[in-house]
Amino acid sequence: MNGAKYDPDTFPGLVFRLSDPKTATLLFRSGKLVCAGARTLEQVKSAIGTVVTNVRRAGFTIIGSPTFEVQNIVASADIGSPVNLTTVCLTIGLDKVEYEPEVFPGLVYHMDNPNVVLLLFGSGKIVCAGARKPEDVESAVSKITKELRAADLLL
Repeated sequence: MNGAKYDPDTFPGLVFRLSDPKTATLLFRSGKLVCAGARTLEQVKSAIGTVVTNVRRAGFTIIGSPTFEVQNIVASADIGSPVNLTTVCLTIGLDKVEYEPEVFPGLVYHMDNPNVVLLLFGSGKIVCAGARKPEDVESAVSKITKELRAADLLL
């Protein structure tokens, strides 16, 4: 199959890379699929559909149509202002953040509501991981921005 790679010595699943949409779908013996890289639900559907079609063409039986659920959205944002991460760490509280600049240049913020992890960088850039819906990303970025503004932490 074009775009498919299977090397059980290095990884237990078949890796199926597509250029349109640009995704990588992992297919395991259990029948489970993991699709990464899609930017929309339509791209997820398209990628999974293409993989299923190719697996069927290769002679494998797939009963029915696969169902899927979004389990992890990773998104980036920019709050438009530099941030002093040491001050943020001390102000927000050590129970919610991890900051070890010698190991990683970003502050790791474990947010409870929504339940996501934010990586905050001194440049003001943010990476949000763990969201299950786009609204969680918007809420988390809005919440951290308000929190930083309220504490006068934006430079």
